[in-house]
Amino acid sequence: MLFNSWIFIGVFLPVTLIVFRLLVPLTSGPRLPMLWLTLASIFFYGWWNPLHVPLLLASVLVNHAVGRRISPSSGGAPGNRRALMFAGVTANLLLLGYFKYSVFVMGNVGALAGIDFGLRAIVLPLGISFFTFQQVAYLVDATEGRSADYGLIDYCLFVTFFPQLIAGPIVHHKDLMPQFAKPENLRFSHEGLALGLAFFTMGLWKKVVLADQLATYATPVFSAATTQALTASEAWTGALTYSMQLYFDFSGYSDMAIGLGLLFGIKLPFNFNSPYQATDIIDFWRRWHITLSEFLRDYLYIRLGGNRKGKTRRYVNLFLTMLLGGIWHGAGWTFVIWGALHGMFLIVNHAWRAVRAKLGMTGEGGVWAARAVTFLCVTVAWVFFRATSLDEAFAMLHAMTGANGWTTGEVSLQSPADIFQYRHEILIAALLGVCMLAPNSQTWLLGMAEVGRGVGRGWRLTPARAGVAACCFLFTLTRLSAVSEFIYFNF
Repeated sequence: MLFNSWIFIGVFLPVTLIVFRLLVPLTSGPRLPMLWLTLASIFFYGWWNPLHVPLLLASVLVNHAVGRRISPSSGGAPGNRRALMFAGVTANLLLLGYFKYSVFVMGNVGALAGIDFGLRAIVLPLGISFFTFQQVAYLVDATEGRSADYGLIDYCLFVTFFPQLIAGPIVHHKDLMPQFAKPENLRFSHEGLALGLAFFTMGLWKKVVLADQLATYATPVFSAATTQALTASEAWTGALTYSMQLYFDFSGYSDMAIGLGLLFGIKLPFNFNSPYQATDIIDFWRRWHITLSEFLRDYLYIRLGGNRKGKTRRYVNLFLTMLLGGIWHGAGWTFVIWGALHGMFLIVNHAWRAVRAKLGMTGEGGVWAARAVTFLCVTVAWVFFRATSLDEAFAMLHAMTGANGWTTGEVSLQSPADIFQYRHEILIAALLGVCMLAPNSQTWLLGMAEVGRGVGRGWRLTPARAGVAACCFLFTLTRLSAVSEFIYFNF
């Protein structure tokens, strides 16, 4: 069940929301509404593949039980609690590794050893990368006394809450679970409803009207990379188109997740903050997939030693963190290289900052040049992220160097009408301008200059905003004939 499908918009969401709101006045606390929301979320997950529901529930039950055993309040010896935490984290990672990486690893081992293991593809449970990381963070925090003694229903809803279950954000227990116990979150609010629908509509527009249409150009270009001699203009246009497609696809999902949470009185953390406005790669990772960046920083980079053990160790830790971040996205050499590239980008970025500090170069000049260089690096790396094979990625990069020529022919602009033959290039330039100049969703809807860890106050419904949202929503409904998955659903 996709957020951008008729069954979700026309049936699941209205039924879930109406029953949730009807249950609120029937009880004195949040228990019954939250139980309903948990059951609805499990049903949402089971719509994809009912066979994976027992796996999800078993993961929830085991991690909840382990979390209670390893918390300081359990009275267990610190050494025993840490050993049990290590076992729990290992079990989570082994489960993820089996479903996501076993075929890739054994395939490469077989290729090196000249052995055909006769491996068949394993169906990847949706959202396993996300709910695994959420529960790993919970176990680590439980051992260190940084989590409360959560009840089973609250914990189950924390993991399965459907707006974030499939593709994030990677919600932290301390941000989400305390909200379940607050009666004020259950109170109906016209502004909360309007704001939630506005976020959802904006995300739906980005996905259906922009991202899905951009895919119709980017996909054929990448597919043709290994079978045709793409010119530099074709390859660059394809790479830039994918950069825009991924931007609006992920931004759209993030907006929809936040909007859906608000409809139920739950504030999910922002996960996207105009990443193409970043002035360097460090800034980019503070804006792109924010919750993943925070997880990698808190539970991997810092655990490896962070920047506390010298410059060389810091750079090694950065590289390893981004390498594993790339592997988290997918089992393939293209993702390994993508993660390694960002690791190297970050090392160069930190080294350059150190040089600037030594030379006393503290000015903010050259912002646009910095944005351009950052976007260029990100776009080149996206080629590996998008490519289905190394051959495809290298063929695209080869074409982008101009090795096959720069254009398919002479540029003809003999009359004003000739400009329309370059309408796709003009569209990409316009969208790039929007990404680099325009305010993002939270800025536009909330009047926020910087992203926070939740939805702020100060937004109010106006006739103009309601009219724009209604027109966008109705228009996107006319474009739902061909439903496509979000890119991050595959991770």
